[in-house]
Amino acid sequence: MNTQDIKQKFGIIGSNPLLERAVDIARQVAPTDLNVVISGESGTGKEVFPQIIHQNSARKHGQYIAVNCGAIPEGTIDSELFGHEKGAFTGATEARKGYFEVANGGTIFLDEVGELPFATQARLLRVLESGEYIKVGSSKVLKTDVRVVAATNINFYQALEKEKFRPDLYYRLNTVPIYLPPLRERKEDIHLLFRKFANDFAAKYRMPVIKLTQDAEQVLINYYWPGNIRQLKNIAEQISIIEKNREINADLLLKYLPQYNSSNVPSVLRTDGSSFESSDKDIIFKVLRDTRADLNDLKKVVYDLVSAATGKIGGINSEDVQIINRIYKGGEIGKDSAALSIQSGNSNAQVIEVEETLSLQDKEIDMIKKALRKHKGKRKYAAKELGISERTLYRKINEYKIEE
Repeated sequence: MNTQDIKQKFGIIGSNPLLERAVDIARQVAPTDLNVVISGESGTGKEVFPQIIHQNSARKHGQYIAVNCGAIPEGTIDSELFGHEKGAFTGATEARKGYFEVANGGTIFLDEVGELPFATQARLLRVLESGEYIKVGSSKVLKTDVRVVAATNINFYQALEKEKFRPDLYYRLNTVPIYLPPLRERKEDIHLLFRKFANDFAAKYRMPVIKLTQDAEQVLINYYWPGNIRQLKNIAEQISIIEKNREINADLLLKYLPQYNSSNVPSVLRTDGSSFESSDKDIIFKVLRDTRADLNDLKKVVYDLVSAATGKIGGINSEDVQIINRIYKGGEIGKDSAALSIQSGNSNAQVIEVEETLSLQDKEIDMIKKALRKHKGKRKYAAKELGISERTLYRKINEYKIEE
């Protein structure tokens, strides 16, 4: 079965290269027994890919079980996955098979695998390495032959840094990674998906199909879609049911699109056309916020000095000018601030601001140096102060050749 046949069979819509790549990897890895991790934001359709892998494998006649690890309480997750013996804990009135026993010879899909408790991660690692597990309340070692496909919407590297996920389990699970792009990275597919959902709901509710005007299409394509395909489907259903007018313009569509803060964040590009990492954006926006706050404070200080000085007999004198100029030129942000011109000896003093120039790279370097000085070179605390990971801080220090 080729990629297009798989897309048609499982209802996958779109021609985005990243999506095509994900389907192709799933198709190629399906006949093997390799473990797979599917990563992507919530609502991107991760639950479809384990089914693609299972249905195209030699295990397709075996059991397929999907487990939402985030929905099972920590106290019962071991029992759910590995089973328990009668009397193993309060309420265990009879022995119970776990998912790994039931799915023997088949496939288990562990959704939200990043939510597994640390102790359960150790038990899962043993299953992946040797196929062995022990029921809760038992000492007997059992064997199982199960293929594991996992999915997560968390950043594994951050979870590893924060010691919330076992590195050995991560590397055992992540034999073959599959990445599903968020909807905002699949702009060419958004309108196709919306039309598909609109047609489905028109048939379901027996009503005419809603259609978007050209300006509404642009709104749809440029929206951030934090909920991805799931959110797009919900919006299509809401509009199909509520709106009597079957032609939807931009103003009408905007009423159904929540204005998330993230949707207003600009897309930052490097000069070579490649995108910044999210950690790069975080530090840049922090720099800009702090710079604006510094400039506002500086303006207030100057305004107070000028206001006080103009109340003197004879207006601002040369000593006043020197003081104010020192504030601008001698401070930490003076090198990036506007030039200041003050006329002395005139009661109607004028402060003339020249438009400043900002270099994001210089600002990043300056903020990193400040954070390192503040925390006496301790990178862990400096990274926390900057709101970035320690890994990103190391990379920035090397990239900018910052001497500590």
